[in-house]
Amino acid sequence: MISNVILRLRERPISYLLLGTVMAVVAVIVISCGGNISTMLGPNMGIVKVSISDPPSCMPPNGNFTHVWITVRSVQAHTSATADDNSAGWHELAPQLASAPMQIDLFAKEDATCVLAELGSASLPEGSLQQIRLLLLSNSPAAGVAVPSPNACAGNGFNCVVVEDNGVSTIHELVLSSQDNTGLKIPPGQIVGGPIQVAAGQSVDLNIDFNACASIVQEGNGTFRLKPTLTAGVVSTNNSGIGGQVVDSVTKKPISGNVIVALERPDSMGIDRIVMQAAVDSNGNFRFCPLPTGTFDVVVVALGTANLPYNATAVVNVPNGTNLNIIPLVAETGAAGPAILQGFVTAKTATAGATADVTLAALQTINVSSSVTRQLTIPLQNTQATAMTSAVTSTGLISITDSKNCPMGSPTGANCAQYTLVVPASNPSVGIFVAGGFTFSAPASGDVLFSVDANAAVPMTAPMNGGKADCTPSEIVTSTDASTPPKPLKVTPAMTTNVARTDFTGCS
Repeated sequence: MISNVILRLRERPISYLLLGTVMAVVAVIVISCGGNISTMLGPNMGIVKVSISDPPSCMPPNGNFTHVWITVRSVQAHTSATADDNSAGWHELAPQLASAPMQIDLFAKEDATCVLAELGSASLPEGSLQQIRLLLLSNSPAAGVAVPSPNACAGNGFNCVVVEDNGVSTIHELVLSSQDNTGLKIPPGQIVGGPIQVAAGQSVDLNIDFNACASIVQEGNGTFRLKPTLTAGVVSTNNSGIGGQVVDSVTKKPISGNVIVALERPDSMGIDRIVMQAAVDSNGNFRFCPLPTGTFDVVVVALGTANLPYNATAVVNVPNGTNLNIIPLVAETGAAGPAILQGFVTAKTATAGATADVTLAALQTINVSSSVTRQLTIPLQNTQATAMTSAVTSTGLISITDSKNCPMGSPTGANCAQYTLVVPASNPSVGIFVAGGFTFSAPASGDVLFSVDANAAVPMTAPMNGGKADCTPSEIVTSTDASTPPKPLKVTPAMTTNVARTDFTGCS
């Protein structure tokens, strides 16, 4: 499930010296007036309305989750791009949560406007919002701290996951690192379109995307850990979103199986990064809303009955507010299953093995025009067990903690971990969106080539999403296999390709 927080700001200029007083006054007004404060504001005060919304559910890569509960106790913003956890100047946007923290199911079904719940309201001065953070309630709060009642986690902390296995549901605590103290942060690099500009007399809608499916890691001991993946951007809440229907290109009917749609945007390196990800419903429909302004790339992958793979299919340069209607996916001719990329990642300090959290992505290059290429992030999939094959789960998030089972030739003393990525065994089909719609080009002929992008971060944080990047460099892209000499990273249907080892050095 992907969750979004919407902040609506209506501004008039106000001195930053008055911010503390303003926030306190607004908190008192909201508590005494049930949150309807618009008629009681002075001429130099604005309103921030905070709500949480949720696009369609996605299929998590690390467990059969039916619910993901988090308890939000604060939403804050900062006008400095360099502010850290302990810097002064974090401004409270939802003071009501201090006395009434809100427990939210990130896998709940949204209403027609994509809103799950109103979190609160406060005032904010004119300025530029450089960072946003959500603070969660501790799973073991101190005596006297406000807690939600009833508690959906039923004695398993106040943040938890519900896992269904063979029809039996169990509740597991979602282990936090420091998110209850320092918050789930969205740094400047993860705010789509740059800092949020709040000008006098203007109204701004800020959307925070909480990608729950990419934010939960199951440890070897069975515990579930939160490693948050968040982005933000200015959105329009009216008629906002991108939607469509995914069908089989031959039958023209929804695909029976696992169909995943990702919404992506290119970063400064030309790599499309996933902003949101969802699974289609039983009729093949999907909808992302609300969205930041601008254009997006839509990338679809599917595994049908008996793990029948389809071509990855992309529609690029899609404006917010577009209904793509029918997106036909082509089954891979003669393929018995998808391809599998498997490799090892190692990590070292200057002299010894290091611990690190690593996010992995599978990339394929497409032609956007005769002179412009782009690297798509291909959403990861899981295969189902069949009479002939075992299930295979993608491990796009790994933790490097020890040196057990490191492959031969690994750097001396390094720690290591193995990963598996399930991907299509074909080149993508690409449509370029223009005002009149789009048509798909045939997938490129020849070898099916991939790259594996690895980003390292300090353990218990999320690389690229507010976590503290680690190692030098902290990102490594590998485009060769593990053979000697190495060859381009080519995949084959229903086969495993071993990726050249990724070695991180200079880690903390």
